[in-house]
Amino acid sequence: MGMIDRVRTFLAPQPARDMWPFLSFGGNIYPLSLNQTLVGNKEAPEPGYSGLVTWAYKSNPIVFAVMRARMSLFTEARFQWRQVRTGGPGDLFGTPALRILEVPWPNGTTGDLLAHMIQDADLAGNAYICRKGDRLTRLRPDWVTIVMGSYGTDAGPWDVGSEVLGYIYQPGGPGSGQPSVALLTEEVAHFAPIPDPLSPYRGMSWLTPIMREIGADTAMTEHKAAFLTNGATPNMVVSLDPNVTKAAFDAWVETFRGAHEGAANAYRTIYLGAGAKVEVVGKDLQQMDFKTVQGAGETRIAAAGGVPPIIVGLSEGLAAATYSNYGQARRAFSDLTMRTLWRNVCGSLQTIVPPPPMSELWIDDRDIKFLQDDQLDQSTIQSTNAQSIKALLDAGFDPDAAIEAITANDLGRLKGKHSGLFSVQLQPPQPDGPPEPEPGAIPDQLKPFVAGAVDDVAPPTGGPKE
Repeated sequence: MGMIDRVRTFLAPQPARDMWPFLSFGGNIYPLSLNQTLVGNKEAPEPGYSGLVTWAYKSNPIVFAVMRARMSLFTEARFQWRQVRTGGPGDLFGTPALRILEVPWPNGTTGDLLAHMIQDADLAGNAYICRKGDRLTRLRPDWVTIVMGSYGTDAGPWDVGSEVLGYIYQPGGPGSGQPSVALLTEEVAHFAPIPDPLSPYRGMSWLTPIMREIGADTAMTEHKAAFLTNGATPNMVVSLDPNVTKAAFDAWVETFRGAHEGAANAYRTIYLGAGAKVEVVGKDLQQMDFKTVQGAGETRIAAAGGVPPIIVGLSEGLAAATYSNYGQARRAFSDLTMRTLWRNVCGSLQTIVPPPPMSELWIDDRDIKFLQDDQLDQSTIQSTNAQSIKALLDAGFDPDAAIEAITANDLGRLKGKHSGLFSVQLQPPQPDGPPEPEPGAIPDQLKPFVAGAVDDVAPPTGGPKE
């Protein structure tokens, strides 16, 4: 057993009694910062997860709508095993081993599991699911630290041979004082659909590149609210006679604001006196084309999330909405966004739910109504495949080999599988003409009508009566 395997054996999921960043090995405690034979490195998550949840997901309606659209379709899938035959996909099937994904925790469902995973991946770039026996547990992503190391060298995260040794989960976050838990790689499913270019193993949130867009959209909403608060009019500058005393000025300002600020006071007539003058500064919402400015930002947020604006119901998407556009948008959303996420989450969960031999964890999407167009295309493909299989059968190929070759899209599998029969009737070639009939092959009642069959047959008697 190698050094890494031995360390993994001792990296048991037991409370570390605030010993992080130390590693228990062979009954001794080693700090990960020392130059031991196995050097550990930690890749801490980026800070600000809770702030991003509060600032973006819970406060910005566009971010919430895009994430909800992603989650709504992502959670519709069901897990199944899929056969892998000579490198190609095979049939879907289920076993009792999938029960843990159907009921991941008490009163939990597959949809609950997938909802948490897509939420964490969207907000933190990473989702961690821990398996203990027959129960799964969601680990808060900003409380998880990835532990990396390499055998025999003082290796960093980017060095050749460096790999993930395990995970450290610190309830309350690093520095909270709570006991940390060490977890093996076989106990944790790490779902990171968008890799961070500056990290070898950690993922990146799709919200990271559009922080300014989210801030601008929030500011536009606040501007709209302030516009309505100030009587649905642009900013105004009110000037009074220079001889007005400060006390009179303050009293006049208080009276003016009470009578004309707020949406309830919009469009009221302003009466001025004492030499007061009102000048309008800035632009109103129509002059600044508010809808266009904010709509462009909303579209960029939706694009970063891989969701067409028409799917989310954004104004720019609805402006060009037709049945054809919606169908194309739905296809792009399912093919370019959802299917890549489903493939990734299946590969991630295989770590804690190993598949049977010659199979892989897969998504069964046959009952997802959103993908009905895909199912229609699939039926068209099956009809075309059936015609191809019939043509191969008529050409004399083995039926099982023809089905396997068409479904795997590999005609090379037909090599050596021809029956030796030709033509539509699959009759053997007859260069010398039809063979002579075997004795007794012709029924007695037909022998009189077969030339040369019987020479001494008397003509039939008892013809029709006149």
